[in-house]
Amino acid sequence: MESLWRVATFQDPNPEDYKDVDFWSSPERSGWLTKQGDYIKTWRRRWFVLKQGKLFWFKDSSSVTRDSVPRGVIPVGRCLTVKGAEDVINKPFAFELATVNYTMYFVADTEKDKEDWINSIGRSIVQHSRSVTDSEVVDYDNSRRIQFETFRIRLENLAISTIWNVFDFQIGCSKLAAVEGHPITICLSVADY
Repeated sequence: MESLWRVATFQDPNPEDYKDVDFWSSPERSGWLTKQGDYIKTWRRRWFVLKQGKLFWFKDSSSVTRDSVPRGVIPVGRCLTVKGAEDVINKPFAFELATVNYTMYFVADTEKDKEDWINSIGRSIVQHSRSVTDSEVVDYDNSRRIQFETFRIRLENLAISTIWNVFDFQIGCSKLAAVEGHPITICLSVADY
């Protein structure tokens, strides 16, 4: 019987899960993390690669080539939160990545590495989460109409303690502002003149 953790994290991934991702070239972030095993809860050091909304892991950095097969893949767009977890698992530089039903734990080598991974994965969650589109028309002084497309991503039941500036475009910007213990709504407004 396949473990729920293995299913949730796409271990033993199908090549269809990553065929369009060149994980061996120019990752958004890569480096060593220690992850908790799914069957026996031991900790193993693995090489992780974040690219195009997917978090891959390999036995070591030299095994990341065009022909390599990842040991596991996590589609981060399905995750709801990434945050520090030292107090949860009693390990320094620990963080967690949570889906609706599962929480996975990782340990970085330093506090800076932990924060860099949290920020990179957090951005990737926002960029690759499913969104709902609304349109609304705003009338300024009855003389000029500007149509705004608003993209809303609702991430519920989160407790993120970091504020990320995620988007910075010429015609609009958005901030992921998190308040501990409250659901989060991310709104990106793009002016269409």
